[in-house]
Amino acid sequence: MAGPPGTRRDDVSPPHVEVDRPATHAPGSLAIARWCAAQGWPVHPLAPRGKTPAGNCRACRNDRDHVPAGCPCLAAGRWCHGFHAATTDPQLIARWWSARPDFGVGIACGPARLVVIDIDAHPGPVPARDRILPGIPVDDRVDLNGLASGFHTLALLSALRGAPDPAGDETTMRVRTPSGGLHVWYRTGAPTYLCSTGSSSGRALAWQVDVRAAGGYIIAPGTQTNAGTYSVLGSCRHPAPLPDWLAQELTRTGHLATAAPEQAAAHNLVPPRARQAVLSVGGGRTAVARALDTVLAEVLACASVPEGAGFTGKLNRAAYTAGGLIASGHLQEDQAEQLLTQAAAHARPGQDRRCAQIIRNGLIAGARRPLTPQGRT
Repeated sequence: MAGPPGTRRDDVSPPHVEVDRPATHAPGSLAIARWCAAQGWPVHPLAPRGKTPAGNCRACRNDRDHVPAGCPCLAAGRWCHGFHAATTDPQLIARWWSARPDFGVGIACGPARLVVIDIDAHPGPVPARDRILPGIPVDDRVDLNGLASGFHTLALLSALRGAPDPAGDETTMRVRTPSGGLHVWYRTGAPTYLCSTGSSSGRALAWQVDVRAAGGYIIAPGTQTNAGTYSVLGSCRHPAPLPDWLAQELTRTGHLATAAPEQAAAHNLVPPRARQAVLSVGGGRTAVARALDTVLAEVLACASVPEGAGFTGKLNRAAYTAGGLIASGHLQEDQAEQLLTQAAAHARPGQDRRCAQIIRNGLIAGARRPLTPQGRT
């Protein structure tokens, strides 16, 4: 909520939430959304009592060739497509959450200029030493007994850099998650940073430490899910500037977007063989190669956003583009299938059957409309 006239934005606190009060939906969701928007953070609805964006409308769900870009639902002020629909418009916010007070509140991190360090505390086997702190060797003589969560790996990284542990940073907003994890919120200026998951074999900051930034969203403080409430820890209610040492670590680990987020993701995440194949389409960096590179990059960028990234639509769009290039003779079918399969496997490992069906449908649909550098025929 914006607060009374004359109140500075920094003086406004998030709406109070009774953590232990039973409820059938997230209490104060409209107030939470308004408070976030007053901070300049675009918001979008989350599924009732859940962590994922509210579902698309029936038309968006049923259209296999549908992608967020150009979707009339967004222009019409509907909440389709998750963080792509995020807004600070007070009238739209009032309409959404007044109609559905059971919706939770998500924040689009990129437009909000937020970088949130998401510390997990999930039980699981400790990975190989080269995956604990990617890019930093952990000597065999280091005793890893007791290492069990992102709290430990982030503390280790902080100690190695001689910096304060973000988990204990009382100068910035920290939000306790229902699972026992912690979201540490920071704001950033001109540099754009990308999302990642701590378990990724590509871009990652530390094991069990995710990064929520451009191309993703974060759950607003005060939001309730079936698992519990996202509760602010301590007295600070506003993100502090991203510490220099963390900015350097994010740059070192490939989180800094030197171009558009999807393009940077393609460079950092695409498997070497796939990257070589993309770059060689048409004998070099032709318009055809760039078109294919762009849509594949959107698929690859989904690797850093486990939920709510619009993966199905992006993979379908990539396959649709490839199908048109095949039909016009600019791309070989086996090469296209290999590129699409590799990108899909990287973004959503273990979902081979689902991805194969999306690719097949997209290729068939795209083949009906041959694609050349000048456009569809």
